[in-house]
Amino acid sequence: MNVETTVRIRRVPPRLVVLAGALCLILNAGSKSACADPVSELASFSIFDKVDLTQLAKSDVKTAHGTPMKNSRFLAVQSCYVVPGSPAQQMEALRRWNPSKYRELKVFLHSDLPSNPGPANFEKLKNAPGNASVRSFVAATEKLSPELQISKEEAKRFSPAAGGGGGVISPAVAAFWADVLTGRTKSFVSGGMAAQAPYDHAGPPIRANDEVNGLLREQGKIRQQFSGLLGATAIGRGAGSLPAELYWELLDANDHGVVTLGASYNRGGAGGTYQSADVLYYASGGYYVALTLHQLWPVTVDGKPSTLVWRGDMISSPELGSLRGVERLGSESVMMKNITKAVTLFRRETGGR
Repeated sequence: MNVETTVRIRRVPPRLVVLAGALCLILNAGSKSACADPVSELASFSIFDKVDLTQLAKSDVKTAHGTPMKNSRFLAVQSCYVVPGSPAQQMEALRRWNPSKYRELKVFLHSDLPSNPGPANFEKLKNAPGNASVRSFVAATEKLSPELQISKEEAKRFSPAAGGGGGVISPAVAAFWADVLTGRTKSFVSGGMAAQAPYDHAGPPIRANDEVNGLLREQGKIRQQFSGLLGATAIGRGAGSLPAELYWELLDANDHGVVTLGASYNRGGAGGTYQSADVLYYASGGYYVALTLHQLWPVTVDGKPSTLVWRGDMISSPELGSLRGVERLGSESVMMKNITKAVTLFRRETGGR
């Protein structure tokens, strides 16, 4: 199990909300009080009960196993680190950062999406690289593999007669996925995750909305910490009142190509803090859903303005459900390594350690 969750750092534009300052403010209904200092607040909802900001600023990202969850499909990892500059500057850097130029992150294609996309917004599929991962994606599509995460209705729309030729992704395969991704993006914009068609092409129905809600139910402290932000988004709450930054990607998951749809939300809070939520609400394979949350606090380290960052990654994957013991620990270790790799590259590019 080697799901490339590292790609999520790209979609961390102003990811944000909550906290701090000497004034005890309630930011939103259901949000926690903003009267704690950053280190204390970090300890209140995360597994990092003690951090030394000075030491953290000089070290690599600190990554650890998240709280164990009862559902065997679920996995969580938490990380924290310190970077120079204010949270606002950090958000702008995250918005500009593009992971596709780093081969080790295995993001083959990335593109932002409008709120009302059409098939033309997925034209880049025709330019996919001809590597083994992408070829496996094409082969799975052409035979409508039972491992494809699509609905029965979507499967009926595949037409091999759409023509051959072109690049590694044929016109028929490109047209099929442009249709699927267009429809699912529009459903998400209009009705949130609850409006997503189930994965029921070749098995019992799996609904992305249920998977995300299940992840959050098993992470109670984190869910409470981010309740104000999450309650305003399309993550389990219809279309949501907070605008989303939409995007799609073609990436590698377990040595197989996967097309995925994502949405990012962010909001600023008291005292210059920020929260963000990034959800991969659709994936053609590899995993059902993935959720990444960030919280950023302004701190001072060695007399310089800096940002304390907490990141929480949660994923639901069918492959995880069959892993036990050493194999599961190995999957967690790989996920932690991939997150560390992404954060390290970002910090190096933007002036951090």
